[in-house]
Amino acid sequence: MAKLAIGIVGLPNVGKSTLFNALTKKSVPAENYPFCTIDPSVGIVPVPDERLYKLSDFSQTDKTVPAVIEFVDIAGLVKGASEGEGLGNQFLSHIRETDAIAEVVRIFEDGNVIHVHGKIDPLNDIGVINLELILADTSTVTKRLGTLEKDVKKGEKLAIREKEALTKILAGLEVEKMAREVELIPEEIDATKGLTLLTMKPIMYILNKKAGSTNLDDVNDERYQKLMDFFKEKNAMWTIVDAGVEHELKDLAGDEKEMFRKELGAKDDGVNALIKKGYELLNLETYFTTGKAETRAWTIAKGSTAPVAGMAIHTDFKEKFIRAEIIFWKDLLEAGSFAVAREKGLMRTEGKEYVVKDGDVVEFKI
Repeated sequence: MAKLAIGIVGLPNVGKSTLFNALTKKSVPAENYPFCTIDPSVGIVPVPDERLYKLSDFSQTDKTVPAVIEFVDIAGLVKGASEGEGLGNQFLSHIRETDAIAEVVRIFEDGNVIHVHGKIDPLNDIGVINLELILADTSTVTKRLGTLEKDVKKGEKLAIREKEALTKILAGLEVEKMAREVELIPEEIDATKGLTLLTMKPIMYILNKKAGSTNLDDVNDERYQKLMDFFKEKNAMWTIVDAGVEHELKDLAGDEKEMFRKELGAKDDGVNALIKKGYELLNLETYFTTGKAETRAWTIAKGSTAPVAGMAIHTDFKEKFIRAEIIFWKDLLEAGSFAVAREKGLMRTEGKEYVVKDGDVVEFKI
């Protein structure tokens, strides 16, 4: 199973650590996930998925294992981080190790919680963070272009391709464009992967509101409108959460949790929505294996063929793959048993070309 990590970043006092603590309350035991580090700033968070638990009930399973995402709490960013201000270098190296970035942005007014810039302006906050990422990448790309020159002069094809790609990226960064917004062909993207550029990573924005305070979305403030315009222009992924409420509710479950959520004035389970968005951001989907011993959700990249999907279970599955028995999770539940599903022709035998779909229940034959 791939390691999937989202770094939570934000300016000081925006609710980043409160949100991280609410998320990690949902954490699952690390022993099921051998790749995970035991680190207080890393939370292994299950992806909420009712299909998994329905399949688990169906199979009377002894053990149920959800798909997970790692959330990494990254030290608060300050202006000048790219030049080593605050915990700058450490902050940037921690982001480099993640697959995606979640930027926590404050959208509440509260005189008791000081904003680092003295005013609430979510679009400005995003600008500060993204500029630091751009400046850090500018430095990385400039250094790399310098070291490439020797190989370019020798006429090495890979070096020439990397130089062409980085020259395009640098031109974009210089006009404050993210690297992923620069038009590159697939070969150019591959040539730059080794640099793990920060602005090449997908970004989602988490708008943190606060029950009992003035929230920009509730009063339809002009600052909120500008934020929405920016998201639309960038086709950005975003979600709203009340980190304080989620933190207060983190020890509760079921009806009791929902009752208190309403009392505290929060409408939705923002944390669950955030986890699902993270999965979407990383372009992932889930297939299942189910039986008496275990029901498990497996994480794969969208568009994975059956042999590639099998590698989530074990790397040998790709080479040794013969065929896969496949049924959609709902069809299996409606049939009532694997035997009935086979009789009705709902189970399909698929070969190496089959692209696994979100919600497939798969049995691999190797």
